[in-house]
Amino acid sequence: MNETFLTNWKSQIKKGTLSFIILNILKEDEYYGYELIEKIRKHTEIEIAEGTLYPLMNRLKNENLVNSNWIEQETGIPRKYYCLTEIGLKTLNDMNEYWEKLAESIIKLIK
Repeated sequence: MNETFLTNWKSQIKKGTLSFIILNILKEDEYYGYELIEKIRKHTEIEIAEGTLYPLMNRLKNENLVNSNWIEQETGIPRKYYCLTEIGLKTLNDMNEYWEKLAESIIKLIK
């Protein structure tokens, strides 16, 4: 087995699907950064660091797929919460449709 190839392949899969995963999480509700990291860890096998998440959230914001706003906490520092925009929801619906078709075709291929 070629461990280097497999490691690189897994990394590319992670990078390619992380935006998709985050948008799907945000369709449920709005979350702050650490909550997003926890949700990703809970529902996937992906380990993600803050240094990966926040630049990605900025890119999603620049693409008008998410909005963010600071919310004061009763105790502690304010938190930046992220939510889907209308464009983000429409894009996510298109992404989910494509993903279902792609997954179906791959499953057929490997069986």
